[in-house]
Amino acid sequence: MTDKFLEILLYGMDLGFSLSKDFRRNIENFRGQYVFRTADHLVATSATFGDGDMRVHTGLLEDWDARITFKDAPALRRFLFSKNQDILNSLLANEVAVEGNLNYIYKFGFLAKDLGRRLGVV
Repeated sequence: MTDKFLEILLYGMDLGFSLSKDFRRNIENFRGQYVFRTADHLVATSATFGDGDMRVHTGLLEDWDARITFKDAPALRRFLFSKNQDILNSLLANEVAVEGNLNYIYKFGFLAKDLGRRLGVV
């Protein structure tokens, strides 16, 4: 369930970029590759940004700028459904490990929050 939910969330973000020129401006001239996974490998989803577009990939990319590994599916759910998605709190609780450039993590967090704000859910 969590695996598919994360993919649906990413596809929703991709749809937001397709439908909103204003939202798409957030990724103009931005290139980045993200891997989202759980330590037990039950969740494995990736996203790439480039040329003003976003693509969702089922599975793990070999080359990435940021890789986020959640301890398990419940840790991923807690992060996704938390009111304040703070990666630092998750790091301190030993529920997530981040590899790569943290600026990419903050960029992704901004994109998710901005989409939520535009949809009126945040």
